[in-house]
Amino acid sequence: KISRFSIMDVVKTVSILSRNHAKVFLRFYSNEQSEHLLKYRPSSLPPSDEDLERLRNFISKRRKLFVLSGAGLSTESGIPDYRSKDVGLYARTNHKPMQHQDFVKSADKRKIYWARSYLGWAKYNAWKPNAAHVKLAAMEKDGRVDWHTTQNVDGLMVKAGAEQLTELHGQMRRVVCMRCNGLLDRNVMQKDMDELNKHWSAEVLGYGPDADVFICEEDVIDFNVPACRKCGGDLKPNVTFFGDNVPGSKVTFVRSIVDKCDGVLVVGSSLHVWSGYRFITQAHELGVPIAIVNVGETRADKFAAVKIDALCTDVFHAIE
Repeated sequence: KISRFSIMDVVKTVSILSRNHAKVFLRFYSNEQSEHLLKYRPSSLPPSDEDLERLRNFISKRRKLFVLSGAGLSTESGIPDYRSKDVGLYARTNHKPMQHQDFVKSADKRKIYWARSYLGWAKYNAWKPNAAHVKLAAMEKDGRVDWHTTQNVDGLMVKAGAEQLTELHGQMRRVVCMRCNGLLDRNVMQKDMDELNKHWSAEVLGYGPDADVFICEEDVIDFNVPACRKCGGDLKPNVTFFGDNVPGSKVTFVRSIVDKCDGVLVVGSSLHVWSGYRFITQAHELGVPIAIVNVGETRADKFAAVKIDALCTDVFHAIE
């Protein structure tokens, strides 16, 4: 079962009405660990002038700069990540992300996923690009970024205006049918769930990194999941879950970009996951210079010509 927080953490419970009049309960917490539900920025010192100058020089020398971004780019937009010290999902809860095999094989797991996503979708639509997203999109427009590959599924680089972009793990705004492979806009599915769950209620215990919320499994029993409008098949977010593989065509394409780049800039990623780290090892083997902006260590620190341990917005505010 999805674990509950201790009753000692609860200060009050507020009953509100969702847009379809289903009752939803929001809990607020008083202890230090629970406050992390509302604070997802990892602690960090500001970048030094020397580090910023080194990064400026690194970028100025590039004509085909490849950017690889991760969850640390979006934490300052209010989106929790998985691995940040103290504030990441793994540090503050016992919750685990959905696994690909669990989703495709279990109707119960799919119901849990969609119930959590349904209640969290308003937050997804409210997420906005922060200063680092905006700066990276602007760097593309003025020719300083040749291509950007993001491991994030939040769509914030698209909202910021990026066009030369690969969303490596997909995007939450699209849904795919596992039977006919038809695509559906996620907002359309939200309306379908509204219609099917007018009298459903649940207790929200916190927010996750994937436009979802934490709820108790017993609250999911009466939730209704819509089927594909075309064939009646089961629907899946058009993202790469943990335990699944990035489509080979995407990997091949991004590798071709790395082959031609003259510099790599890693932004907000620990590179813990192989799907992104493979491109950094490729660049290193090709002798391509690498710069990293991330709070905390990464798997590629040993390869980096420039490493800045600071928040992405603090760094990109200072990049002209």
